[in-house]
This record gives sequence, structure tokens and C-alpha cells, in this order.
Amino acid sequence: MPSRSMYVGTRTSLALWAPLAVPVRGLFILAFIAFSVCVPAWAHIGPPYPIMQNRHVGPFNVEVWSNPDVGTGSFYVIIDPPKGSGLSVPADMRVQVAVQPLSKRLPVAVYNAWREKLLDHVEFKTLVPFDKEELWHVHITFSSSTVNGAADTDVPVTPTLLGRWDLLLYLLPFVGIGFLWFKAANAKKTVRRRRQAARAGVEPPVKVLRGTGE
Repeated sequence: MPSRSMYVGTRTSLALWAPLAVPVRGLFILAFIAFSVCVPAWAHIGPPYPIMQNRHVGPFNVEVWSNPDVGTGSFYVIIDPPKGSGLSVPADMRVQVAVQPLSKRLPVAVYNAWREKLLDHVEFKTLVPFDKEELWHVHITFSSSTVNGAADTDVPVTPTLLGRWDLLLYLLPFVGIGFLWFKAANAKKTVRRRRQAARAGVEPPVKVLRGTGE
């Protein structure tokens, strides 16, 4: 038959780990919520994403990345010569981005892109104002003394939600995770102190329930 000391030891071990149970469980729950909330945010108002890939203008490969938000959208046009071809993007290459709502409620607006000063690849960038969340047609033209071409696609323009408050909104879950992590760390220190006290032979008090007849 188990002795009373075994019951006391078991209760002592459980008491040592109990402070960690709630913080750690809450940490995983909050991390899952933060991941669920923030992934869609990154997909719509976060970093640029590719809207054109594997397009060709003359002998050059073209990719277009964009962050099409209501207000101001950004476009990044990357032009790469074929590997091993020895070709280079013409110095006089010009890139223009033309946009229009698919509903054609507005006329076509054309914006010049500027060439970024990069060493490893050729990239053009431009900023485009969007006034409404809807599907927009994008027409990009490439012109130089030796190469000319164009590429088209449609992109959904997405809202920016709360604007300047977005950062605070998306940081809140991580602030909560940090708080729980701090709380769990403090609980772990408490556990360590209790273990040290237990090794020193000091048992935590065990509450004994007495009957009303005693």
C-alpha cells in the first residue's frame, strides 16, 4: 500500500509544475491566434507579392511584384537577361505602368517607373494611387532602342484597414505572447526555488481537511 510520503511527494511535484501549466498553455493558444490573424494581413497589406512571372520581353525575362493597396500601391519590375547569354539590359530602357479599373469607371492612368540603383539585378519601381478596392487591369510597357514589348495582368487592390493603426493592431498578439512568456519565466524561477527548498528537506505545507466531528 502506498505510504503517505509518496502521496506527499506526488502532490509536491504537481505543485511545483502547476504555476507553469496555465502560462504555457496560454502561450501556445495566443501564438496560434497571432499566426492566424497576421498571415492574412501579410498576404494583403504586407510585403509585395508576384503578379507576373515567367514573362518575356524580347530576350529578357520579366517579373513584376506589387503591393496594390488602396491609397498608394507599389510596383517592382525586374528585368533579367537569360543566364549565360552575355546580354545586358539596355541603358536606355524605359518602363511605364498603366492602370485602369476593370469596370472602366476611370480612364487609363500611366506612370513612369524609375530604375533602382542595384548591383545584382535590374529593377524598376513606381508608385500608383488607387482610390477603391476592386479589380484593376495593369499594362506594363518596355521600350528601348533595341528591345520593346508589353505585359498585362489583373490585380485585386486591397484595403489598408486602419492605416497608421495597422502596426499597433498586428503587434498586439505579439505583445500578449511576450507578456505570457515573461509570466512563464517568472513561474519557472518559482519552480526552481521550490525545488531547491525541497532538496534541502523543507517540504511545502500539506493542507489537511478535518471532519466537523473532530
